[in-house]
Amino acid sequence: MTQGHAEIWLIILVLGLGTFLIRFSFLGLVGRRPLPAWALRYLRYTPVAVLPGLIAPQVIWPPATGGAPDPARMAAALVTLGVGWVTKNVIFAIGSGAATLYAGLWLLG
Repeated sequence: MTQGHAEIWLIILVLGLGTFLIRFSFLGLVGRRPLPAWALRYLRYTPVAVLPGLIAPQVIWPPATGGAPDPARMAAALVTLGVGWVTKNVIFAIGSGAATLYAGLWLLG
């Protein structure tokens, strides 16, 4: 990096101020007012939209294998999805996926 210490601290402060303003715009300005029904309806889908985007790269290109697909992780993801879909129980789905992952890693080495 060719930036000096002052430039790096300026970048950190500007980015920190930017993230504060983004959060304040939602929490500080709208926080005490009730949201419209349409906004609440769309906000219910936020976890469903965000979680697959966070999890899928870790399953398909796991850093633990250097980015190569791993059958144990694929099997664990499929078992977790299947158990979650059938039982509608998050804890049971996570537990069965974890057990499948550890069993797959143990069996496949």
